[in-house]
Amino acid sequence: MKRLYRSRRNRILAGVCAGIADYFGTDPTIIRILAVILLVAFNIASVISYLIMIIIIPLEPVDAAPGSPIKS
Repeated sequence: MKRLYRSRRNRILAGVCAGIADYFGTDPTIIRILAVILLVAFNIASVISYLIMIIIIPLEPVDAAPGSPIKS
């Protein structure tokens, strides 16, 4: 079962867009462009929703990130 996580390896601001892109199997750049379009269209509502996603979506576990050293 796939889980939605904020990305540790491909993050610009908080890893939300990269995590959503990983979940849907698409390029993070496409998700980032859509996020900017939503920001222009809905201003404060999209900023608030992004901040809520930063709080709600958990950070990707260290052992799940490819190329990350596994810590014991």
